[in-house]
Amino acid sequence: MNILDKIIIDKQREVVLKKSIIPVSQLESSVFFERKTISLSQKLKESNSGIIAEHKRRSPSKSIINNNFTVEEVVKGYENAGACGISVLTDGKYFGGSLDDLILARASVNIPLLRKEFIVDEYQILEAKAHGADLILLIAAVLTRDEIKSLSEFAKKLGLEVLLEVHNQEELEKSIMPTLDMIGVNNRNLKTFEVSLDFSKQLASKIPDEFVKVSESGISSVDAINELKPYGYKGFLIGENFMKTDNAGNAAKDFIKQLDK
Repeated sequence: MNILDKIIIDKQREVVLKKSIIPVSQLESSVFFERKTISLSQKLKESNSGIIAEHKRRSPSKSIINNNFTVEEVVKGYENAGACGISVLTDGKYFGGSLDDLILARASVNIPLLRKEFIVDEYQILEAKAHGADLILLIAAVLTRDEIKSLSEFAKKLGLEVLLEVHNQEELEKSIMPTLDMIGVNNRNLKTFEVSLDFSKQLASKIPDEFVKVSESGISSVDAINELKPYGYKGFLIGENFMKTDNAGNAAKDFIKQLDK
């Protein structure tokens, strides 16, 4: 069993437990539930840099990345740096995140927030909306086509955008549907944790133009982004590269400045 399989088994159990104590009606009564969301796909189309900066304390592959910042410090730094949006990890066991991180981020900034999570159930999409997210992530590797369809349709009904993550052509082909806004290619193989920009390059021409193309993981230099832009990528999700520094916001600002030159 690989790490992704383990994460999904744990996530399914977690959702069952949460459902037993927090009813849907409680989520729907959140002050954020009627809030108009901000479009990340639109911001990426209009941006020169396309940076989606990530708040990420740790990961299964790297263990602790950085526990020294508050959520507020990180996300305000990212917003001031000119990031198009912010990805907030909410998985606790493997990434050290929580829904509290999402709600604190929402209270701190006014740019699009992605709930970065292993979504397997509509309940988690309700949680995302109730905690101030503007969009959700769906991972093709752990969902069937029917699940992607029903979960993305549910998200759209709530006014949330959908970023669909793929790793190969098979996942891409089973996933393409009109209820997606962005398609992200993860340069990290979630089963082996091998990283290569070739994943993004190989799949670029297979992604229909109506979807905003996003490259995720393993992007640590301006050169890497300049290498990917000719392939049609408008969004670049970067977390570790900023979070491993002494000041994630300043690191993002320096990075974006170089891109805007």
